Amino acid sequence: MPHSEALDRERWAALWVRLGARGDGLSIFNQLAAAYADPTRAYHTAEHIGDCLAQLDLSRSVGARLDEVEAALWFHDAVYLPGSADNEARSAHLAGTSLTGSGVPVSAADRIAGLVLATSHLGIPSETDAALLCDIDLSILGRSREIFHRFEQQIRREYSSVPEFSYRSTRSEILRGFLRRPCIYQTGYFHDRYEAPARSNLTWVLGELGD
Repeated sequence: MPHSEALDRERWAALWVRLGARGDGLSIFNQLAAAYADPTRAYHTAEHIGDCLAQLDLSRSVGARLDEVEAALWFHDAVYLPGSADNEARSAHLAGTSLTGSGVPVSAADRIAGLVLATSHLGIPSETDAALLCDIDLSILGRSREIFHRFEQQIRREYSSVPEFSYRSTRSEILRGFLRRPCIYQTGYFHDRYEAPARSNLTWVLGELGD
């Protein structure tokens, strides 16, 4: 089934110019578009990237280097193989090599790659832009119950090859990890809007998973 949204080419082109990259960036845009349109994906699609960019637009007062945060959002799920431990590392590598190869200063490209790595959510980010990026990526946890439930269904479809018992066990452990955090969201903007509903959604779905 084709995804309902496509990546915003005009927005990408504007970001490309602001980053100081050479050319029009179309070949990299097409590479990203193909990745997010992969039919095996259900959640990590162009729709997710568009939603993340919309969340960024609502929280622009939070970050420091907003163009770098935006670039990281475009790349952060470019490589996505369900269950793989190196998706973020490979996405970060793609970001770094794509940007430096297009004339973006190495310092900026390295920061963007570092931001992409932060979306592994293995730790709690303290740096401002990493905190903003991770909060944007996790904002889905605090949406309405209907949207959150749809997200959980999409994740399950991406892991359709995993037996039900194994999936429930692994998914429960991941979601419990967020509930165990003192705060799911590290920026005031996202904490105020999504912390309480995220905890409610997570508690609900853990019950559904039999936790």
